[in-house]
Amino acid sequence: MVLLHGGANDHTTWDRVLPSLAQTHHVYALDQRGHGQSSRTDAYSFELMRDDLLGFLDALGLDRVVLVGHSMGGTVAWLFAPHHGDRLTRMVIVDVAPNRPGDPKIDIWPRPDNWDRPAEYEAVAAVLSQLNDPDPAWTTDLARITTPTLVIAGGEKSHVDQARLAEIVASLPDARLVTIPVGHGVHKDAPDEFLAAVQDFLST
Repeated sequence: MVLLHGGANDHTTWDRVLPSLAQTHHVYALDQRGHGQSSRTDAYSFELMRDDLLGFLDALGLDRVVLVGHSMGGTVAWLFAPHHGDRLTRMVIVDVAPNRPGDPKIDIWPRPDNWDRPAEYEAVAAVLSQLNDPDPAWTTDLARITTPTLVIAGGEKSHVDQARLAEIVASLPDARLVTIPVGHGVHKDAPDEFLAAVQDFLST
């Protein structure tokens, strides 16, 4: 199982659920490029993070995995699955949908004087900027996903368009939607409910 964190975070975002997940899977919680202990580079994008994930699987000889992604990491997962579904057994997306051209613009965080997040500011700013100019293929490629997929939604407390999550789930051949109404950080704010949903999905 590979866990992909959200923007401006690192692998520790999974600390409340990782021990339970590790009871049934060998779990890798990655720091994506520009985040945590991973390299700072000259370029950041969702596609580069997608390619990093493939490189990671190849380097460790991981043939097929359960992929779990939250927020930024969930977008990386949405981009990975259409092209590399043969490397996935199942996929869990936590409260995110790929942005579409014409979606409301996101305010790019100005660099604060006391930036103390576990990520390089440039990495965060780059992916936020990309969300404001998304590749249309992010949406059209969803039709290629055949991996069994669980989408965990955060409900009305989340800033994410919950109707859009339901729409994507309805369009996929093997997907289900579970809403845990605690907001965007479901795995941190409702770890027991999150684990129950994931474990039920993985056992059926």
